[in-house]
Amino acid sequence: MINRIGRYTLQLTNKPVIIGYGAVAGKKEAEGPLGKGFDKIFYDTLAGCDTWEQAESKFQQEAVEFALEKAGCKARDIDVALAGDLLNQCISSSYGLRDYNIPFLGQYGACSTMAQTLLVSSLLVEGGCASRALAVTSSHFCSAERQFRFPLEYGGQRTPTSQWTVTGAGAAIVSKNGAGAVIHHVTIGKITDLGITDINNMGAAMSPAAADTIKNFLNDTNTKPSDYDIIVTGDLGKVGSELLYEILEKDNINIRNNHKDCGLLIYDLEEQDAHAGGSGCGCSGSVLCSYILNNINSGNLKNILFIATGALMSPTSTEQGQSIPGIAHLLNIKWK
Repeated sequence: MINRIGRYTLQLTNKPVIIGYGAVAGKKEAEGPLGKGFDKIFYDTLAGCDTWEQAESKFQQEAVEFALEKAGCKARDIDVALAGDLLNQCISSSYGLRDYNIPFLGQYGACSTMAQTLLVSSLLVEGGCASRALAVTSSHFCSAERQFRFPLEYGGQRTPTSQWTVTGAGAAIVSKNGAGAVIHHVTIGKITDLGITDINNMGAAMSPAAADTIKNFLNDTNTKPSDYDIIVTGDLGKVGSELLYEILEKDNINIRNNHKDCGLLIYDLEEQDAHAGGSGCGCSGSVLCSYILNNINSGNLKNILFIATGALMSPTSTEQGQSIPGIAHLLNIKWK
């Protein structure tokens, strides 16, 4: 049963379970602090494929295979797959999952896609529309750079506020029963646009959306930040995280003590050239489906908020001078 709490939050009384998950990453990600937690590392950015786009699809396939294995499932046991990525027409997802013969719903939430696919999967399972649902996302530094900025051969300079698109993928299987991390609440975010136009400062564009969703969830559930072991945002990076603190503190909400950001967790900013941190769908996807869920299942984390953030722009909108709308979706995940 799904109960609405307050204006924006949904309570899932049957508590869908994440019974299996997988995370795949590239060489740069393997060299970061979380490298040992990924299920598989591709040191070749092409992953044995002819193009970066094909490689990204392979990343998704590998993440799905690990999720299925851990869940003890076959593809035929999955009722619906929800997947998305950053590329035009979500080709990494549609090409990556086309051979699985699973009913498919393509998703686009930019870098918030891991939260979006997982949120919709949990609602489908909670509502009885599926017994098991698969949530998948990915990104690839080279394919994203080609689409959104400049060809790598151009050698353009990156600004200090820019973030490094994570080469990685995450997949999670949500079930109506089983053992694993449990989804208790979800909050669907609103489009938030404060007029940011700098495509090299995604953190500034997304932080207002993250603040809005977190504030709405806390108000709806009558809880406070200290009630949660960690509050994990998707990929705000260094700049966006500081802005998030400032925005929330205007409403007397302080999350500094237990906030983590996937874009800051995945790279060592002192040792790796990632500027303001990581970004991309694969950022929150790979971190959630490794470090975060591993810590929940081991009992180190018992009650968390996961808020993946996305910038809902395109190369066309940027060239036309449009500002960058942000979105952030939230899941409250517990050990039981």
